[in-house]
Amino acid sequence: MLKFYYKKEISDPFTTLSCYKDGSWIHIDEATLVDLKSLSEIVNIEIHNLHDTLDKYEVPRIEKIKNDILIFTRYPSEQEKGVHTATLSILITANAIVTICPVKCSLIEEFITQNGKLRTTDKITLFLHLFSKIMTEFSAQIKKIRTNVLLQEQDIDEDVQSEAITALTKQEGILNQYVSTLIPLREVLESILSKKYISLGEKDQELVEDLYNASIQSEESCTINLRSIRSLRDCFQIIFTNQLNKTIKLLTGLTIIVSFPAIIASIYGMNVPLPIQHSPYAFFVVLALTIILSLSAIYFFRRKKWL
Repeated sequence: MLKFYYKKEISDPFTTLSCYKDGSWIHIDEATLVDLKSLSEIVNIEIHNLHDTLDKYEVPRIEKIKNDILIFTRYPSEQEKGVHTATLSILITANAIVTICPVKCSLIEEFITQNGKLRTTDKITLFLHLFSKIMTEFSAQIKKIRTNVLLQEQDIDEDVQSEAITALTKQEGILNQYVSTLIPLREVLESILSKKYISLGEKDQELVEDLYNASIQSEESCTINLRSIRSLRDCFQIIFTNQLNKTIKLLTGLTIIVSFPAIIASIYGMNVPLPIQHSPYAFFVVLALTIILSLSAIYFFRRKKWL
């Protein structure tokens, strides 16, 4: 569904229009082919040039369609299981700016609420602040993951649960997806800085440079977090190995201790002549021998710290 926002003066609020007007911001949430057809008629762009905006897995990039600029970005989102980023395409035309998302995009609603000083008629500045919002979301999510990893590092003990490993694996997957998104986003910013696609003013140039530096910092932060997760995972693996060794030692010791009574009982249970079999104290002798051997084994394994 197409939504039309308009704001000419900084002091004005964002106004929702019922139809298109030059200088508008057109936003399409949960975009469909029908929406793209309507958009193509408004902005005078052939619909086949917009088909990639419906791809939920599109890689960030920038391309030129005649005199218009189409930028594919991705932002942190949990819309689909196993996919932690979502596509957000930004089209800049001579008379409007358009954002297209194939899924429900809460980022746009937050952006409108938080950026009251922007104007829809200032397309480049609006686009750059929207890009800034995306980078801020990445930074916030990366920081959240970093906090969780630090908490797990502080809570390391010998009683590691499988839930901790599962959470760590999920965080690693999220960071890997972030890195694979941030690298092409940085390349998009490099293309913008080259001024090949967009003409920038002095303030816009500074903002793009800040965004470029922020993207590099986010990449480095992801890399640092991934190293911490791998280190933590190796630590968990060592703990699991030690737990397994202790369990094997315990079971081995118990097996040997139990085997002494079993051996003696099986020997004196045979129907053959045996020492002291006619003695009235035979049972107590066998019982004492069994106890002595078992206690000796327990003492031995205790010294070896198997029990």
